[in-house]
Amino acid sequence: MKILIIGTVGTGKTTLAKRLSKQYNIEYYEIDSIVHDDNNGGIKRTFKQQDEIIKEINKNNKWIIEGVLRENLFYLLDLSDKIILLDVNRRKRNIRILIRYIKQKLKLEQVNYTPSLKMLKSMYKWSEKYDKNKKELMEMLDKYKDKVTIIK
Repeated sequence: MKILIIGTVGTGKTTLAKRLSKQYNIEYYEIDSIVHDDNNGGIKRTFKQQDEIIKEINKNNKWIIEGVLRENLFYLLDLSDKIILLDVNRRKRNIRILIRYIKQKLKLEQVNYTPSLKMLKSMYKWSEKYDKNKKELMEMLDKYKDKVTIIK
């Protein structure tokens, strides 16, 4: 089973991926860690490097990939057997984003980036952008309606 979990920041993608990974004994991967080289200061990988990583992951017929879907990775929709869109309302997302930031600052939650006010503001902007682009996303997912589940 190849599962793609998508949604904007603060929707619970990583939490769900970890639970499904444990429940079904399937390894999960974060899109952010595919896009950014966490072992090399978080520098952004080229599209070719990202594709190579995904090709390696896809060699196994069982995987979970979670994250914000980026345009160069739309082909993950085709590779997936199941697509889960976490469509949480903005108020709930904003609360989760703030709680996450506080936990990261208190070192109660580990992340692959440095938590800062700039990053917090970016997360709120990304969350807002999701709402503005949601209609386009839903239209794109309509092509995959047989394998899409939307969780609110």
